[in-house]
Amino acid sequence: MMRTTVTLDPDVESLLRSAMREQGLSFKDALNTGLRGGLSEGKRRSTPFVQKTFQMGAEQNFRWDKALAAAESMEDEEIGRKLAVGK
Repeated sequence: MMRTTVTLDPDVESLLRSAMREQGLSFKDALNTGLRGGLSEGKRRSTPFVQKTFQMGAEQNFRWDKALAAAESMEDEEIGRKLAVGK
């Protein structure tokens, strides 16, 4: 066991105090748990993220890969309408 003095940034202190409150831990236990988790994070083999997808119906008329082009077109039409009205 090593005994040392640590100066914590205010945001880290807040996170540590929240963990103490939520998990019912002592300062020492919360600090050790946080350090273990953070320092061993790179050593763990985590499972890869897999995006869940859902069927949006049998018929899809909108091409989501062209969403930005559609938004630009709608914006251009609105600007043209405002100019025609004189706003």
